[in-house]
Amino acid sequence: MGEAKRLIVKPISAKDARKIVRAIHYSGKVDTRSQLHFGIFLDGKCGGAIQLGPPIDKQRVLPTVKGTQWHEMLDLHRLALADWLPRNGESRCISVMMKLIRETYPQIQWVQSYADATQCGDGSIYRASGFHLIGINENKSMFRMPDGQVCCKIVFEPGFAGGNAGPGSIKAQYGAGGSETAGVFLKRIGAEQLVGFQLRYIYFLDPTARERLTVPILPFSEIDRRGAGMYRGKTRVRSVDSDTSANHAEEGGAIPTRTLSESSPHISNAEE
Repeated sequence: MGEAKRLIVKPISAKDARKIVRAIHYSGKVDTRSQLHFGIFLDGKCGGAIQLGPPIDKQRVLPTVKGTQWHEMLDLHRLALADWLPRNGESRCISVMMKLIRETYPQIQWVQSYADATQCGDGSIYRASGFHLIGINENKSMFRMPDGQVCCKIVFEPGFAGGNAGPGSIKAQYGAGGSETAGVFLKRIGAEQLVGFQLRYIYFLDPTARERLTVPILPFSEIDRRGAGMYRGKTRVRSVDSDTSANHAEEGGAIPTRTLSESSPHISNAEE
């Protein structure tokens, strides 16, 4: 892993995490539901962040592992690293982060994450970090707005809150409101549905949780078999038997950003 071992992962404030995620994550967006925020440091400078919190739909997600309570799992919302950080740093950072979660929040049994194989990549860093693949689905939730911004359909649903309310929200930005459903609204304004896949991964912090998994673990070769491979926003075409390394950093950021000083005050789990 070489230089990646020099990376330091530690809690930072929500404000600092959001700042760096907005600067270098491919989506340019943060998830306002995030509750845990970790900074990624090299030589005292912060060049990345990881954010975790509850899933959007707890009722659908919790049964993935039988008997899971709402406070016993986390959703990995954002993982973003600047280009100037060491190569393959994502795997190192995920490993350290999982250790911190296990030590600080022993009630957390598993972590899930989604790879966006519509705009970014198929999750090779998760595969290299000990995650298991448990889902490959056509992604029908992402839309390109008339101004070019990409948004998730669910944020326009009448009943969706998740920090998406008020004059500065996405809904307000595009004039969505009332009882109009997301599908009707997006069609009315001429939004374009993006074509691609969404891959779902799971990491077990508690080994006994795997015994209660209610969905099958899929072989990684299934990604190519279904044509869901993607790297840095480009569809990846290769044979299932290829020995090409899967340890790529497509979920990392591609835009250099101003660093945050390690000496800046940080408050874990703080909200703006």
